[in-house]
Amino acid sequence: MNELDTPTILHWHGQIPPNAQDGVPDMPQPALASGERRSFDFAATPGTHWMHSHIPVQEMELLAAPLIVRRPEDLAADRQEVVILLHDLSFRPAEEVLAEITGGTGGMGHGMVGMGHDMSGTMHGGTTDGMSMGAMDLNDFNFDAYLANDRTLADPQVVAVDKGGRVLLRIINGSAATVFWIDTGALPGRAVATDGNPIQPVAGMRFGLAMGQRLDIELDLPPEGGAFPILAQREGAVERTGIILASKGATVERLAATSDAAHPAFSVDLTQEAQFRALVPLADRPVDRSDSLMLGGSMMPYLWTIDGQGWGSHRPVTARSGERVALTFHNMSMMAHPMHLHGHHFQVVALNGRALSGALRDTVHVPPMSMVTVALDAGEAARWMLHCHHMPHLATGMMTEFVVSA
Repeated sequence: MNELDTPTILHWHGQIPPNAQDGVPDMPQPALASGERRSFDFAATPGTHWMHSHIPVQEMELLAAPLIVRRPEDLAADRQEVVILLHDLSFRPAEEVLAEITGGTGGMGHGMVGMGHDMSGTMHGGTTDGMSMGAMDLNDFNFDAYLANDRTLADPQVVAVDKGGRVLLRIINGSAATVFWIDTGALPGRAVATDGNPIQPVAGMRFGLAMGQRLDIELDLPPEGGAFPILAQREGAVERTGIILASKGATVERLAATSDAAHPAFSVDLTQEAQFRALVPLADRPVDRSDSLMLGGSMMPYLWTIDGQGWGSHRPVTARSGERVALTFHNMSMMAHPMHLHGHHFQVVALNGRALSGALRDTVHVPPMSMVTVALDAGEAARWMLHCHHMPHLATGMMTEFVVSA
């Protein structure tokens, strides 16, 4: 884990094999060549972040790490921080897995989840309000293991905590293709930050977390102590992973890696997103530029698009530095898409056309047949990737660019 309290310089050493970056655009800079060293000097943005490869097979091979930047109030707070980095893992080579997922025909054995309907926007008798899991495609691959801090529930990390103490969970979904439910079990929690940005506290014991997203949850431990599993449950399936918080002398029991029943789909109606409110929202100002991006695709053939196009024939989104920009993601497919913008944080300002002053994020989960509008102030002049954080979707072209001019 990397922890920063002040502006810093990070050094990166390239270990990318030849041609590994094929299909990934050089935005805002080319991928590191093998043996290359590159330094970045920047003022770190406070919050729970992570750093990872955007070459799909490398991210699927767990090339990722937390990047925690603490605010002064974090350093002064009387609470223990626990970082949880979630992953999905196949024991087979990532290139083989990605080829199987994106092959588009057959492949229903060897981990592929069979899907028998098209994804052109047909609801198969459902609506977004009453959408059943059968009308959606939740998972397109069954991974061999689901990890929390590189461990399964067969041998979970056990974190020593104080009786009656306060814990801040900094949770990062670093998986390639898995949405998780975060279940705090017997401990009531408070969500206090999304993607590194503080929100007004939202009480709960179960929160959804899409790929690329981060969520900070505060917990208060009972004075009598005990052992408290913090579980990450795979949506639409029975698999789960997690860690255990345990006070001194507590008995830690073994947990099964599967639940008795499948966990539900995450946030089909955007209920969770509607609850989140930025603690410090964007300044109120007129929108200078608006754009809408249509999210589409299908399982057979396996192809995912923005505005009907993949990378290479994409339509860039443009803005000038300093402009207030509103972007609407309209998902007409039957899979959810965690849409991620590089180099910026945005605020969620409308859900299915209903205005709100929502959370500040850099990755927003857009359910099937839904619309999410975000607002941002265009930053540094550069070409920034804008893409789905589901790695097989990215690999098949579900990305465009946010081109900011001076």
